[in-house]
Amino acid sequence: MSLDVIDRHSEALFEFLWCPVCGHEVFSHIPFEGVFCKHCNTQVELQESQEDRGYEEAVLACFDTDTTWNLHVDEKLRRDLPDGSARVKIFGAPGSYEVDWWSPEPSEDWEPVERGEFDDIEEPAEVSHLA
Repeated sequence: MSLDVIDRHSEALFEFLWCPVCGHEVFSHIPFEGVFCKHCNTQVELQESQEDRGYEEAVLACFDTDTTWNLHVDEKLRRDLPDGSARVKIFGAPGSYEVDWWSPEPSEDWEPVERGEFDDIEEPAEVSHLA
């Protein structure tokens, strides 16, 4: 008897993803704990979408700030999620992923941090030792 391994969430998907709290693109996997943004510790959980509209992959990435550190320290470098969580639906295939929608929908009250939005801003020394 052999065991078939299905790789539902490829490494290419994590190369496409970024953290909507801080804008960084590097995630760490802690076995039996989950996947977290390496910069701010926001947790991300991937789920298969119910509909794929014919795309090779359709994935829901659910971000949760329960584990995120120092949101209160400097709002210019991190943006809290409404009610502590947000979801993004991603369609496509490795190398050609695209965002279908965010939930809650971005508005004047909340906008996800774009990929690398804070890369050119230096974090003050008194903040960096806390993160």
